[in-house]
Amino acid sequence: MNNKLHSAIFRRRLLALAGSALLAGVFATTAQAADPQKKELVFGATAGPYADQIKYGIKPLLEKKGYTVKLVEFNDYIQPNFALAQGSLDANVFQHEVYLKKFTTENKLELSEVLKVPTAPIAVYSRKHKSLAEVKEGTTVAIPNDPANAARALVVLDKKLGWLRLREGYDPIRASEKDVAQNLKGIKLVPLEAAQLPRSLDDIDYSFINGNFALASGLKLTEALALEDTTSTYQNVVAVRTADKDREYVKDIAAAWQSKEFLATTNQRFAGFVKPDWQVALEGKTAAAK
Repeated sequence: MNNKLHSAIFRRRLLALAGSALLAGVFATTAQAADPQKKELVFGATAGPYADQIKYGIKPLLEKKGYTVKLVEFNDYIQPNFALAQGSLDANVFQHEVYLKKFTTENKLELSEVLKVPTAPIAVYSRKHKSLAEVKEGTTVAIPNDPANAARALVVLDKKLGWLRLREGYDPIRASEKDVAQNLKGIKLVPLEAAQLPRSLDDIDYSFINGNFALASGLKLTEALALEDTTSTYQNVVAVRTADKDREYVKDIAAAWQSKEFLATTNQRFAGFVKPDWQVALEGKTAAAK
């Protein structure tokens, strides 16, 4: 190969490399510029009230800010966190902080709470009995089989219903059947997947059903024989990837939930839900201003 041909080939390769580097730089610059201007948001939520909160309360507010909002509905408590961690979702709403912390620790996921949202309490339903007074030896009681919600049901069975007694010094967040010290009514606990609990009503005497699955199946909170006294610990949260927690779109999501407009939606569409502290405070300020 003569020197002129060699030089021409070298120049072409050099130009190609420079072009590739320039193009990569353009893409990198574009990606960096687009990052703070994120305008497409994908939410994940369990079907029912939390999907409805986004659909009727949050989506319209974010769309006014120029976002395009997509909602993906799930029927379990497993996939929404994996989908969020893998980037298929930008935020999810379906779980309380106890479940979030346990799930992320066990699965080594980097997810964080943004804020708490109005929450439907866990409730006791029955199609076979008109009151809780009909409990007797051998009565079947379905409870969620995931540890966090099973603990909630057991605490209600102890503190509110008095059907059993948990051992002294039990952890209310991690209580399990192993903590049952006395089965005062001789009930039979039947752990089931939370999403299946509404279907259990035809076969089980009493079922502890998470509010979102109860409402999604057509049950009403006013039909429940008992409602959990939902503490802040068990109020559901908006979760995002930890690395994104300080991004502008996350701040906009939080602002939508914390708005007076969403408070009005809560009062109109989600009566009976347990309001988070920030919403109670906002309601007080709104009432005082009138």
